[in-house]
Amino acid sequence: MARRCIVCDKGTQTGNNRSHALNKTRRTWKPNLQKVRVLVEGSPRRAYVCTRCLKGNKVVRAI
Repeated sequence: MARRCIVCDKGTQTGNNRSHALNKTRRTWKPNLQKVRVLVEGSPRRAYVCTRCLKGNKVVRAI
């Protein structure tokens, strides 16, 4: 699964974990993606959409 929203193209972010001793280790933040039935070019299909786009009505849900 490509961890990417089809509407806003939000994806995985990377950064560092920092301990109290200031050690650095790499980490990732994954977006909150939901697999929903949406209308893409007039036809329904399942796609991954982030919850921010779902809540903001930026996508048309298929019934």
